Amino acid sequence: MKKLVACTTQSLRIVAFCALAAALTIIVPRTTNPCAYSMSRSILSVTGLDPFLITCSSDASLSDGAGDKMKAGSGGPIVTDLHLCGDPDPPDYPPPAPFKCCPPMISSSEPVNFTFPDPAEPLRTRRPAHEAGSDHMAKYRRAVALMKALPRTDPRSFYQQANVHCAYCSGALRQLGRPELPVQIHFTWLFFPFHRSYLYFFERIAAKLLGDPGFALPFWSWDVPEGMRIPDEFADRASPLYNARRNPRHLPPKVLDLEFMEVENNYTDEQQIQRNLWVMHKQMVTNAPLPSLFYGQPYRTGDSAMPGAGTVEVCPHNTMHVWTGDLRYPNIEDMGIYYSSGRDPIFYTHHANIDRLWDSWRHIMRTTRGNQTQVDLTDPDWLDASFLFYDEDARLVRVTVRDMLDADKLRYTYGGVGMPWLNARPPTSPGVNGKRSRLKSVSFPVFLDEAVTVEVSRPAPPRNRQEEVLVVEGIEVDSADFVKFEVYVNAIEYHKVQPGGRELAGTFVTLKQPGEEAETMRTTMRVALNQLLEDLGVEGDDSVTVTLVPVRGKVRIGGLRIVYVAE
Repeated sequence: MKKLVACTTQSLRIVAFCALAAALTIIVPRTTNPCAYSMSRSILSVTGLDPFLITCSSDASLSDGAGDKMKAGSGGPIVTDLHLCGDPDPPDYPPPAPFKCCPPMISSSEPVNFTFPDPAEPLRTRRPAHEAGSDHMAKYRRAVALMKALPRTDPRSFYQQANVHCAYCSGALRQLGRPELPVQIHFTWLFFPFHRSYLYFFERIAAKLLGDPGFALPFWSWDVPEGMRIPDEFADRASPLYNARRNPRHLPPKVLDLEFMEVENNYTDEQQIQRNLWVMHKQMVTNAPLPSLFYGQPYRTGDSAMPGAGTVEVCPHNTMHVWTGDLRYPNIEDMGIYYSSGRDPIFYTHHANIDRLWDSWRHIMRTTRGNQTQVDLTDPDWLDASFLFYDEDARLVRVTVRDMLDADKLRYTYGGVGMPWLNARPPTSPGVNGKRSRLKSVSFPVFLDEAVTVEVSRPAPPRNRQEEVLVVEGIEVDSADFVKFEVYVNAIEYHKVQPGGRELAGTFVTLKQPGEEAETMRTTMRVALNQLLEDLGVEGDDSVTVTLVPVRGKVRIGGLRIVYVAE
């Protein structure tokens, strides 16, 4: 009965929309197509319809003009349009706060193209929170307080700034030209440039409110020993930086776990710090020798969401979100799920460190492989992908990935910490590979209900040196759950590998996705092998054993293969 009423209501709304469209054809010349005009959400709200439900045959519908750059369904860069924003996909458990996240539509909401700041502007130096000093942290505290004091309708308010992450990560924004598909910047090659854009405008809004043009965000340097705790300023209950929805067991001076997934370990602080450094080396050095492995997989208009994440996004980015969020909530709010993570002021310092690691990786690539090494992707569908943000003057700005590649041009830099993980290669564990003759036959696809070991043949290497990559393909996980599994190479007896040992080649982690229970997320994972096989002393072997070990959640694996990649 409820469904019948809902369908009837929806039909009446569509009739109302058609009547509205008919009225528009009278108001405008008959030779003009009403779909060529940009329609605001406020007009569509008269009918109560989601703005992306009604579409026209032309890309120009519900557009700010960017639609003429591509044809529906033809691929091309991801382009966002605030007119294509509706209700996000809800999590399967009710969230602890209202679940709306579309940016406000103000009278001047037609976007302007991004322009670089004046080179004469002060260079903002982002410093680690643990040593930024009380005066600097007091500025961040006041900036957040000023943002929280703004009306919720102000796009610069903390409420709206937090909603930016929700809009781009929870199905509210739709793809221009393919409005039936959501925009999801996670588990794609857009992860780093989107968050850099996000922080850039957040920081400039804070500086404007403070009246301090040189203000720079602090960053939470959880990859260096001195920063491997929640900064004290975020634990002060009287501070606007405090958030009650954090894990109470992880307040300072608790040392964080970069591989955390709900279960506490019993390591000493020294052991945990060492393991964290090994994790960082794996994700920043061993597993990230190529841009495609670091950034993530291509994501174009018409593509399904989340094709494959880069190394750092999976771990430690995802694991730090889970470590910080509150396990007492079913979605591990606030930090543990995309829709609400921006509501915690620590989110912006967390992602400032992610952004710093992007710069660090670029530095590593250029210093170890020469200044001419290609550190950015060159695909125009990456470079021309665009996002919309409100700036410090509440103007809507369209920014592209190519705008975000040079931090110097954006007038900020990082200081205060090094890269202690750069040479922290994990130790090997002798005698853990067992006898391959005892391996059971495995037929893919398989459900990862228990550990699975497969012998994977290595193709003949090309004449020119290329990166050997293990591809875990056809990964299907329950979107309504947190998922983690581990990938071991040449460790049939994986349980004997010391914590953080070299044979643990990679870790797959997803946060809970928005949507109905039992929906499926489909993605891939890639693990670089060159340095790993060198450390294990098996470069000349014809095959390797790969062991997949479930840790959390339901997982289905489509297959394993090894390929060579050159970039």
